[in-house]
Amino acid sequence: MAMVSKTRNMLEGLVREGSFKWLIKNRTSFAEEFEEMGSSPSAGTNWIPELSPVANIVVRRCSKILGISSSELRENFVAEASDSIKHTSRFARNILEYCCFRALALSTQVIGYLEDKTFRRLTFDMMIAWEFPAASSQPFVNVDEDVTVGIEAFSRIAPAVPIIANVIISDNLFEVLASSTGGRLQFYVYEKYLSGLERAIRKLKTQSESSLLSTFRSAKGEKILEVDGTVTSQPVLEHMGISTWPGRLILTDYALYFEALRVVSYDKAKRYDLSEDLKQVVKPELTGPWGTRLFDKAVFYKSVSLSEPIVMEFPELKGHTRRDFWLAIIREILYVHRFMHKFQITGVEHDEALLKATLGILRVQALREISSASPLCYESLLMFNLCDQRPGGDLVLEALANMSSSRELDRTNNSNVGGGMYSISALAMATNLGSVFGTSSNANEAGLCVGEITVGEMTPLERAVKESRTNYKKVVLAQASVDGVKVDGIDTNLAVMKELFYPVTEVGKWLLSMAYWEDSLKSFVFCLVFTYVIFRGWLCYAFALMLIFMAVFMVLTRYCSEGSVDELKVEAPPAMNKVEQLLAVQNAISQAEEFIQDGNIVLLKFRALLLSIFPQASEKFAVALLAVSLFVAFVPSKYIILLSFLEAFTRYSPLRKPSTERLTRRMREWWFSIPAAPVLLERAKEDKKTR
Repeated sequence: MAMVSKTRNMLEGLVREGSFKWLIKNRTSFAEEFEEMGSSPSAGTNWIPELSPVANIVVRRCSKILGISSSELRENFVAEASDSIKHTSRFARNILEYCCFRALALSTQVIGYLEDKTFRRLTFDMMIAWEFPAASSQPFVNVDEDVTVGIEAFSRIAPAVPIIANVIISDNLFEVLASSTGGRLQFYVYEKYLSGLERAIRKLKTQSESSLLSTFRSAKGEKILEVDGTVTSQPVLEHMGISTWPGRLILTDYALYFEALRVVSYDKAKRYDLSEDLKQVVKPELTGPWGTRLFDKAVFYKSVSLSEPIVMEFPELKGHTRRDFWLAIIREILYVHRFMHKFQITGVEHDEALLKATLGILRVQALREISSASPLCYESLLMFNLCDQRPGGDLVLEALANMSSSRELDRTNNSNVGGGMYSISALAMATNLGSVFGTSSNANEAGLCVGEITVGEMTPLERAVKESRTNYKKVVLAQASVDGVKVDGIDTNLAVMKELFYPVTEVGKWLLSMAYWEDSLKSFVFCLVFTYVIFRGWLCYAFALMLIFMAVFMVLTRYCSEGSVDELKVEAPPAMNKVEQLLAVQNAISQAEEFIQDGNIVLLKFRALLLSIFPQASEKFAVALLAVSLFVAFVPSKYIILLSFLEAFTRYSPLRKPSTERLTRRMREWWFSIPAAPVLLERAKEDKKTR
């Protein structure tokens, strides 16, 4: 009682002295709660001295939801938490997370909780308190109106309610929500997002309860996630071969359906399965009239179950955001089923993985509604799309799959209803959003109460996601440097390439000077040294020494440059007008054509030799091949390399030069005497049906 009275007197004194004028200056709800705490007989049991005023108010709200006092919550935390989590430096934030996770797990058991404005405000205030958890950190701001939250607080609290966010995409989601508010999230934007989510859930419920595709969906209980093409001004066009049909496109959590539009009704739906392993390919595609490829507004779909691929076109006046949205959500369903096939996920975990993909699509639908002015990168907001693209995404999916095997141990160690040290799972949360997500019996029977985050620690999934983000930032920086050095024009690019290959060309020139014996003494020493190296079998050591030299050069350059990078200086060629550029392109094409022709001639002459079209030459060629084969079979490889080196680098020495010239002349004459194998060009008969 003495402790309670002391705490109550302390709170009343702080309010009377004005120590919290920053909190009550505008009579916010926080101020009212703080005054109520000060005047309440149970003030001592609802105040944790290690926490800041804002954190204490949030914990008090949590205690009301859980039906126990703040002091009892503190005692439970001390009893359950490990010593590292209870360390003084981390105590305030960790006990706050503990209280938040328990309260959210219980709050999400109320049907329709997402519509509750009190719940929305509570989750946002939890983020505020997370940024200022300790008694020494007091936010001198107007909590109800002006305060904003950062990415760390959002990414820690929001995934505790899986419909709002998850660990994998939380950072990207925050960046979208805070893009118009200076990188900090305001409550009105957050509430607008939650309202969009609630409308997306209602839309999902309406679609899934409708008569659309009832005969097809009955077997697996498919949920209709998105429908397009119902408005005549915005049809979906299906291209298959030369046929094009307008119609309605429907995506469920198992398949893609297309219903061709007839005069007054829709034709029987065609089903494109996304749940089975059919080697499906889904990618963007170009379409246009009469087979031209002009408009980037379509999705290409191919699988082994189809005789020919199909193309779904999403016409719109400008841009291709409609197509991008459909491409992303189709891939999300395809990728989640691939994930479950790869890791053999079944049962309750299968339902939860499928639900994660569904919730991701709902979040994207909500963001499309509130961010219509700015284009969205849908792939970064859908977890399975993101893992397919980001570096280390396979490790993230592996960590996600491994959570299934570790959950049984987690549930054994943590029997508290509501999760205790853990956030709630997606399936346990979603069962209370409405009948569209099914009943909660499956989740309850499995005891599935463990989510993606735990108090005061990073789960393996969070560590994999963090590493993936770090690697992605490196990729972004590297790609920015790549984009920055791209230049226009064939002549300019050739100039840059010539400068980059300058060291290689110089080494090549030096080797040619050695081979042509331009300086007899240097060439003799070169041949002598390398002959000794090859004879002693030191080639591997020479190659290793070269790699060591390169590594040492890189290290010395790294420490001597002190972070500065020398720019490659390239002398730009004279600027060319359009006509000169066209002529340069034509000249390059002509040279490429000549190169291909010469290559074909060589191949046709070898064909003539193999088929004995010119018997005399073929006999000589066969004898030569036999001699080479015997030489390779019976002579040790060391001597073959040695003889090859000596033949290449002594053929133009003073002693061998006359004989080399005669041999080269005879070989050229022999080669030119070989006729090319005949070629007959046949024009394929055009099929009028496919023209």
